[in-house]
Amino acid sequence: MPNAYVIGLGKSGVAAARLLKRKGWQVTVSDSGIADSLQQQQQMLAAEGITVNLGESFDPTRVDALHAAALQRVVVSPGVPWDIPGLVRARELGIETIGETELAWQFLYDRPWVGITGTNGKTTTTALIAAIFQAAGFNAPAFGNIGYAACEVAMGTQKPDWAIAELSSYQIESSPSIAPKIGVWTTFTPDHLSRHKTLERYSSIKAHLLHQAQAQVFNGDDPYLRRLGEQSLHPIHADACWTSVNGKAKLIGDPANGVYIEDGWVRTQAELVLPVNLLRMPGGHNRQNLLMAVAAARLAGIDKSAIACAIATFPGVPHRLESICTWQGIHFINDSKATNYDAAEVGLSAVKAPVILIAGGEAKAGNDAGWIAAIQAKAAAVLLIGHAAPAFSQRLQQVGYTNAEIVETMDRAVKRAADLAPQHRASVVLLSPACASFDQYQNFEQRGDHFRQLCQERFG
Repeated sequence: MPNAYVIGLGKSGVAAARLLKRKGWQVTVSDSGIADSLQQQQQMLAAEGITVNLGESFDPTRVDALHAAALQRVVVSPGVPWDIPGLVRARELGIETIGETELAWQFLYDRPWVGITGTNGKTTTTALIAAIFQAAGFNAPAFGNIGYAACEVAMGTQKPDWAIAELSSYQIESSPSIAPKIGVWTTFTPDHLSRHKTLERYSSIKAHLLHQAQAQVFNGDDPYLRRLGEQSLHPIHADACWTSVNGKAKLIGDPANGVYIEDGWVRTQAELVLPVNLLRMPGGHNRQNLLMAVAAARLAGIDKSAIACAIATFPGVPHRLESICTWQGIHFINDSKATNYDAAEVGLSAVKAPVILIAGGEAKAGNDAGWIAAIQAKAAAVLLIGHAAPAFSQRLQQVGYTNAEIVETMDRAVKRAADLAPQHRASVVLLSPACASFDQYQNFEQRGDHFRQLCQERFG
């Protein structure tokens, strides 16, 4: 029986382990953590014949000795850095080392994929694409960085008609073979530099996915991507589809391939597709997400009536400008997915001023100038939580913004927001952290769920 080793006991790692076990592999899973939740997972997988080692760092030479046989495959969860010593050593030893998404691709390569990547906007765009394909009657699950783990889809009793994959740079980095039928690149700004080290490396990882795609969709309003298009730089195909919310005149490339907004309509050069006001989500950025979703659908040959039906009923994405409740005319909005400065700036720009902003968490490297300017323009007060709170407070003082308070926790932030909003006649309380969540929460979903729970208990 061949031996496989899975690193990471999250959703992706568990799915990879189960898929390998089902395909006849002897599977060991490790995780550096020892939390109670991980111990429960350990017991559950042990009952399925899968060994789980907690509190362990991966060392391929030691694993070999334990199995008394050559380790043939290592599968990596997305959150595990690709260059940790154990993985570097595994590759040096010639052991197949792949990401969980690559493993799924090996079983789903005969299905057409839509691969969506980008710094921001990819989750909403992925959800829109999946909704459209499903409205057209396709079995088209959204997975990867959204919804199911990729290997969960690969284990399904029925293969999908279309595989709609949101792919982070982490997933692309460890999945070099994935070649989608349609590739979508939403935006590009500095992010994840603590892992990828340079902007060039981060860009090249995303570019790899688009280069592998048969057909391409690019956000023509993103400054970085627009520069690539105007200079015809790798990875852009000559017949790529470009989008723009600013009309046909702003399209890059052949207008016959483009999708754009003009006179209140989402359209191509040949036809009107749908009125833009069918989309209920706020913000100009969501119009751009809509265009990319429509472009992918049209490349797949989906009829515009199915597109319009999906968009008219699309409820939005949890944790991305998600409306939670309204209390005394004040709207509480969950934008927990805004884990960097650019996403948080977009969130602020999409809502009505004045705003009580809740921000903070585990800060990332990046340029905060646009976010700071948006705070100055729209935020009546800023409530700061998590590790970044002192540094954010100091940064706001430097630019002369004096209405920031350190409240440390989400509980205090929600309570204080309820006091401040009426005083400032603020119409919105917005959780848009501009930070990762790992200082106080397991992920941004748990952070957003906590905010939702607190709001509903107090104001719902």
